[in-house]
Amino acid sequence: MTHASPPSSPPRHAVIIGGSLAGLLAAAVLAEHATVTIIEADTLPDGPEPRRGLPQARHTHLLWSGGARAIEEILPGITDDWTAAGAFRRSLPTDLVSKTAQGWLPRHKEMQFNISCSRDLLDSVIRSRVIGLPGVTALQQSRVRGLEGTAARITGVRADTPDEENRLIAADLVVDASGRGSRARNWLEAVGVSGLKEAGVDSGLVYATRIFEAPEGAHALGFPIINVQSDPRVPVPGQTATIVPIENGRWQATLSGTRGGQPTADPESFIPFAKGVRDPIVGELLEGKKPLTDVSVTQGTANRRIFFEKADLPDGFFAVGDSVATFNPLYGQGMTVAAQGLLAVRTLLRAKGLAHAGIGREAQRAIAPQVAVAWDLATSQDILYPGATGMKPRPGAGLLNGYVERLMTGATTKASLTAALLQVITMNRAPTYWIRPGVVWEVLRTSDRGALKAAPLTAAERTVAGLDQDGPAGTGGPLGPVDPAGQAR
Repeated sequence: MTHASPPSSPPRHAVIIGGSLAGLLAAAVLAEHATVTIIEADTLPDGPEPRRGLPQARHTHLLWSGGARAIEEILPGITDDWTAAGAFRRSLPTDLVSKTAQGWLPRHKEMQFNISCSRDLLDSVIRSRVIGLPGVTALQQSRVRGLEGTAARITGVRADTPDEENRLIAADLVVDASGRGSRARNWLEAVGVSGLKEAGVDSGLVYATRIFEAPEGAHALGFPIINVQSDPRVPVPGQTATIVPIENGRWQATLSGTRGGQPTADPESFIPFAKGVRDPIVGELLEGKKPLTDVSVTQGTANRRIFFEKADLPDGFFAVGDSVATFNPLYGQGMTVAAQGLLAVRTLLRAKGLAHAGIGREAQRAIAPQVAVAWDLATSQDILYPGATGMKPRPGAGLLNGYVERLMTGATTKASLTAALLQVITMNRAPTYWIRPGVVWEVLRTSDRGALKAAPLTAAERTVAGLDQDGPAGTGGPLGPVDPAGQAR
C-alpha cells in the first residue's frame, strides 16, 4: 500500500532537528510524504556505539511493549532486527523479578513484554533502517541556529554545517526532536510566538550505572530482570536498584535515589547502595561479579513539559519526544511516548497529507494525549518524595492514589490484577483501564493474603547467580523452586 503524495503534488521537504530515536521515527513517518533531512550535531556511529549527544544511553533502558508495538508499526520487522543484533524480548512478568511499593510480583506466564538491550544497540538498529530509507539523508556535525519564518508559518531552519555557517535549509515542515536540550521555545519566541507554558516536577533523582560481566550460564538460562522499587508513601528518599541483562553477556546495573538519598560515582559505594534499598537482592547478585565499566552518574532527571499543543503554533512546525516532555527515567516512558505519538502523527498524515493547512498544529495535538498520560503517571509519584519541587497533585489525587495502591497490592496476589497493572505500566492502555468495572470489582475484593515473602528466583537462577540456597538476607528465608506462575513449590 502506497501512502506517498500524489504525483501531481509539488515535491515536499521535511527537516528533522535531532537524530536520536524520536527524530529517526519522525523521519520514517515523514518519508512517506516528503524527502527528509535529519540535522544532527553528532557524528552518527555506524553501529551500537556511544555518542556525545545521548549521555543517558549509559543507563538502563527498557522499551515497553506499548512502545515496541508502535515502532513495529512504523518499521515492520524491527523487533526481529533487534533480537538478531543481540537484544532480548523479555516476557512480563515471567522474566521479571520486581518488588513494587506493595510487594513482589508473581512471575505469571506472559502478559506483556519488553525489549532489553543497551540504548546504543536499540538506536543503532533503528538508525540503520531509517537512514536506509529512500529520500532520507542525515546532515551530521551540524547545529540549528533557529527557525526561519514567522509566527504564522515556519519555512525552514538556519544551521551551521561543516561546509557553511548560517545555512538556510528550506522546509515544508520542521520537526524538533532535539531532546532535553531543545531550544524550540526560544526559537519560536524569536519569530513572534508567545504563550508557551511550561511545567515541571523535580524529585532530585540521580542515576548511577555500572556494567558487570554476567555469570557463566546466565544468558543460556534466560536470567530475569531484577528490580527493587521505592515506596513513595514512605517519607524518605526514594531509592531503587535494577539489573537488566543486555547483549554480549553483560548485566547493566542502575541505581537511583531522590533528593537526600542519591547514589554517587564512587565504585566502592555501588554495591553497598544496592544492598541498602528496600531489598538487598540486587547488591547480593552483583557481589563478586566482575565490573566492566566505571560508574556513570546522571543528574538533571526532572519531569519537564512544554504545552506546545495549547499555544498558537505557526504552521509548518511541531515538536516531539523529549523536546515536548522529559520524564523521570525511572518509569521508562520516554521512548514509548515518542513512538506512540509519532504513530498517531502517521495516521493523521495518511488521512490529510503533508500539504494540509495546519498539519503541524494538528500533529502537535495528536501527540498530546500520549504525553499527558505519561506526565500524570510520573509526576503524581515524584511529587510525593521529600524535597520534591513543582506542580502539586490535582484535587482528588489522594483518593485515586489510594485506589491504585490497592490495585497494586492485588497485583501481588491475583493474576488478573497483575495483568491490569502491566497493561498500563507497559503503556498499552491508558490509566482509565484501571477503572473498568471488571477491574474495579477485582480491586474491591483483593488483599495481600498469600503474597510472596521473597524474591521469586528459581533454584536454577539462584545457583547460576552464586546465591546460597537459604535465601538472601532480608528476603524472608528460603524460597525454593518457582513455577511459571511464580508460586513457591
